Amino acid sequence: MIDVLLVDDHALMRAGLAGMIAAAEDMRVVGTAADGAQALEAVAVSAPNVVLMDLSMPVMDGVAATARITVEYPDVAVLVLTSFSDRDRVMEALDAGALGYVLKDTAPVDLLESIRSVARGNSPLDPRVARTLLRDRRAPSPAGELTEREQEVLALVGRGLANKQIARTLGIREGTVKAHLTSVFQRIGVRDRTSAALWARSNLPPSSVSSAGLP
Repeated sequence: MIDVLLVDDHALMRAGLAGMIAAAEDMRVVGTAADGAQALEAVAVSAPNVVLMDLSMPVMDGVAATARITVEYPDVAVLVLTSFSDRDRVMEALDAGALGYVLKDTAPVDLLESIRSVARGNSPLDPRVARTLLRDRRAPSPAGELTEREQEVLALVGRGLANKQIARTLGIREGTVKAHLTSVFQRIGVRDRTSAALWARSNLPPSSVSSAGLP
């Protein structure tokens, strides 16, 4: 049984999600919260497997709440459920530790499967979110156009680290590393880790590759 905590500032949304989840035989709602601060309290009480997290909320938003939850409760998976599909919001949520990202108008069957997926440790992304991450990334980009986090991840790939090692070095989830690499590959115009590592060694400052992730 997958225990789910619902976090959304709209009561009707919480009620609709609760009804949908109640109809699934393999999951149940163990708590609800109207903002990020309430979510932290609810996680401590209900010990969910999955937190279904909205982003735009009063008091404490979903990104801040996700960051707190993933640090304080590393066994709890956060699945973002939001209306925002712009790249910056997606990467903020993934950097905060969210394991997956789906949009509120997704089909109920797909949302339920995304909950199951994050409970298994996978990282589901709404196809529209994936397209946002890949959009306009066909041409190779100079290193300066990569975000700071993308450069850190790419530098560690250049050092030969696996995703799990990169996640541990940077203090982020392995699913977040995968999401960054998906974006990086498209932005620098490569298709595999070997090509990305070679690109990093040729295009990133030598010091960033040799000391990536180190204090």
